[in-house]
Amino acid sequence: MKSFPFYEQQDQMDCGATCLRMISKCFGRSIGIQRIRKLSSMTDSGVNMLGLSEAAEKLGFRSLGLRLTIEQLPEISLPCILHWKQNHFVILYRIKNNRYFIADPGIGKVNLSEKEFTDNWYPDNDQRYGLVLILSPRPEFYSQQGDDDNAMKWKTILLYFYEYRKLFVQLILGVIIGSSLQLVTPFLTQSVVDIGINTNNLNFIYLVLIAQLMLFIGQSSITFIRSWILLHISTRINISILTDLLIKLMKLPMEFFSTKTTGDIMQRMQDQERIETFLTSSTLNTLFSFVNLVVFGIVLAFYHLGIFVVFAASSVLYTGWILLFMKRRRELDYRNFTIASDNQTNVVEIVSSIQEIKLNNFERQKRWSWENIQARLFRFKVKSLALSQYQESGAMAIEQLKNILIIFISARAVIDGELSLGTMMAIQYIVGMVSNPIQQLLGFIHYYQDAKISLERINEIYQEPDEEPAENDLLTQLPHDRSITFKSVIFRYPGAGNEPVLSDIDLVFPGGKTTAIVGMSGSGKTTVLKLILRFFMPEKGELYVGNIKQKNISFSTWRNDCGVVMQDGFIFADTIENNIIVGKEPDRERLELALKIANLTEFIDEQPFGLKTRIGIAGKGISQGQRQRILIARAVYKDPHYIILDEATNSLDAKNERIIIENLKNFFENRTVIIVAHRLSTVSYADNIVVLSNGRVIEQGTHQDLVNKRGQYYNLVRNQLELGN
Repeated sequence: MKSFPFYEQQDQMDCGATCLRMISKCFGRSIGIQRIRKLSSMTDSGVNMLGLSEAAEKLGFRSLGLRLTIEQLPEISLPCILHWKQNHFVILYRIKNNRYFIADPGIGKVNLSEKEFTDNWYPDNDQRYGLVLILSPRPEFYSQQGDDDNAMKWKTILLYFYEYRKLFVQLILGVIIGSSLQLVTPFLTQSVVDIGINTNNLNFIYLVLIAQLMLFIGQSSITFIRSWILLHISTRINISILTDLLIKLMKLPMEFFSTKTTGDIMQRMQDQERIETFLTSSTLNTLFSFVNLVVFGIVLAFYHLGIFVVFAASSVLYTGWILLFMKRRRELDYRNFTIASDNQTNVVEIVSSIQEIKLNNFERQKRWSWENIQARLFRFKVKSLALSQYQESGAMAIEQLKNILIIFISARAVIDGELSLGTMMAIQYIVGMVSNPIQQLLGFIHYYQDAKISLERINEIYQEPDEEPAENDLLTQLPHDRSITFKSVIFRYPGAGNEPVLSDIDLVFPGGKTTAIVGMSGSGKTTVLKLILRFFMPEKGELYVGNIKQKNISFSTWRNDCGVVMQDGFIFADTIENNIIVGKEPDRERLELALKIANLTEFIDEQPFGLKTRIGIAGKGISQGQRQRILIARAVYKDPHYIILDEATNSLDAKNERIIIENLKNFFENRTVIIVAHRLSTVSYADNIVVLSNGRVIEQGTHQDLVNKRGQYYNLVRNQLELGN
């Protein structure tokens, strides 16, 4: 088999999609990672085997999921996808001499022994089989149009640098001038020995030394200026890229964030810095080193062709020796990652479960488990140290051999009269100048690979469609009829095999009335609110505001008229006041009303700085009940027509809940209110109560009507009403 193509996963949960991307590339088609994510119904928890199979079928593969033993693996066609460590996907692309060649999107390409392979593939020691997804292309696979792996090229990022093109010209001139000044140094060294010392001309030596001092001052000045120009360019470009990235992130729909972890998004924020560093510091330093390599290489060849050949041959040998160990080092890194992960998990488990360990006298067994991992870690460190010693010893031997040969050749040339002593010293200086650029060029390749991956991550965000595209002509005014209507709505969350959360819902929330939604956990109550708030779009059916389709209304216009308290509402690291007004103009009368309705006045009076007291992550901690009251005050301060409350009082004590509910009743007048709650006290006064079960409306009516029916609603509130059986 030809060299198997490899892609590194861009996100923490991208392993499955990246495996499918690699196999597609192996069979000759370039498929974009974003396309595979959508086809596999990936979520922030990743993708399952069913999702991968469905995506593969849509791309034109035949797929077959099996449980196999390791003895059966040689009988199937490769490459195939394996379920790895029970929470990961890798590709098995070759088996040879009892070695198993794995492409792990999180680590790289490695080959493992049979024991290492089964330890990762088998779910546990009792089950001697693992999960495998076998793929083979159908004719449709080759007939479909592929994606361009480089749809967004480097020019996208280089546009940020165009504004500073004049400064870059100055930097390049500085590189050329700096190299030219360094070029003079060996000739000055040669002249000191050959002319100054041989002719006993001390004044000439003074003159040359002064010239060298001036060259040093000139080089230092150029380096100083170059550093300031680089800082100026890199800082401004960094801010520009990050600002544009934040603008784009803010425009993306909520569905995008539901499929990403916080770490994935933070990684993209850091990726722009890696690209900027690569294009400024790394690239320019490498350019500087390359110019030095070429210039001093030519001078070295001019001085003595034989020495140049020795230097070139040893540099090639040095590079080859370093690269020779890369594969083995990658395998050790893979094992280090596995052992270190197990070690960290074990330590965290011990610390977090110390109470249970002590209660069950489990200390000795947990310590033995930790010691076993340390033994594995020690064995790995021994192998890693041995490999490093072999690599470093070989590299040092090549360097020393090169230096000895060059000294021998140049010394013999001086004795034979081919070179002067000054020329020999100049050659030694030149050899020192061209040795470092070789190492920098090797490092440049590594930095380029990192920057390329970062560019793919950033471009993925820019390729996502905006929540509200500029070309869409959406309505910026809401209709007079403020009712909300669900017509035959079906919705399921992303993820292969997921059942619909809402099944063919027909529902009306009358304008100016209060509607409560109740039901068992998982019945779809919060999902209804998320569809109303347009966090997601229904799979089928439509939502209407009055007689207008909700999707035709501007997102900002709609949400501007919605006051919302969600279960996972966020408190910012800011003052209490700013957490309530959230970016709006302060209005003292509205703020006092919001505090009164949320029963926060007493709490504010107790704070040392009143409304200016800082809370949240960077400020004073608050209880769950205080947090909910602040969220209620935030929704009230907005003074919207639509009020949406999702378990808004579930953390309040009975006294606060009673006061706030009474206050809210007056505020709800002539507003369209939708409440999700379990407590009878928060729903009994609603104009209409909707009972959901398994994504369907099974009952609706007033509190008294539903109690009289003695149906599902009656069963939900029976204990609270103390109605008995």
